[in-house]
Amino acid sequence: MIIISKYLVPKGYLGFVCYPFVFLKSKELKADFVLLNHENIHLRQQIEMLLIFFYLLYIIEFLIRFTQYKNWHIAYRNISFEREAYANETHLDYLKQRKFWSFLKYLRSNEFQSRT
Repeated sequence: MIIISKYLVPKGYLGFVCYPFVFLKSKELKADFVLLNHENIHLRQQIEMLLIFFYLLYIIEFLIRFTQYKNWHIAYRNISFEREAYANETHLDYLKQRKFWSFLKYLRSNEFQSRT
């Protein structure tokens, strides 16, 4: 279910998900299939992790990455859930072939590292 709200989406972001909702900053973004695919990958991750464990691991990993990189954006982009979503957002059929807990292969990977 998509909800449009420029007030609920944090500044600097176009959208975010909290199962079962996808929050977008503007209604025009409903036509952005890459963004929607990115957010749908997060929905699948949240289902797999039973929501509470998704957020717990997300926060813990962010804190570790922030300590590691000392930069908010780089820490965010290096969270395994984000790495998986960014790496596969343009593959619109990704969720059809995605394996259970695929984010784990991005946990140790340093694909993004400190690129901005």
